[in-house]
Amino acid sequence: MAKHLLKFTVNGKDHALIVDSHERLLDVLRDRLGLRGTKEGCSTGDCGICAVIMNDRLVNSCLTFAIQARNKHLTTIEAIGTEENLHPLQDAFMKWNACQCGFCIPAMILTTKLLLDQTPNPSEQEIKASISGILCRCTGYYKIIQAVKTAAVEIRGDN
Repeated sequence: MAKHLLKFTVNGKDHALIVDSHERLLDVLRDRLGLRGTKEGCSTGDCGICAVIMNDRLVNSCLTFAIQARNKHLTTIEAIGTEENLHPLQDAFMKWNACQCGFCIPAMILTTKLLLDQTPNPSEQEIKASISGILCRCTGYYKIIQAVKTAAVEIRGDN
């Protein structure tokens, strides 16, 4: 089995690891770096639960080989807000009670953060399109959409 040196940046911190050719990015994040906020759902790329941001693009970490992250910048849920200072999306999700089991929420937050970074005033259709790749079995999506709208206003400072 081939080994590779993986140098990459995760949540603003540089890392250098030796990884196997077949090692998934999801496993490196969770098991090697201890970033357990990234969840594993279907392991086939269908549910989007394992989504992370890689170089300003959403990727399913269960389908991405770790070595594909070489020289890339990754953002996981651990880099979004803190317990003392929530990101506006996290605050809005709480206000709208937009999470029940919470399993999809890391991916939802990352997906919608990427949307709001690129489109500060998204339409409801744009919000729906951005979250369409993430399966949520609990909320029915309405409260998630409302939370994203609320956070967009907060981030823009329109309130």
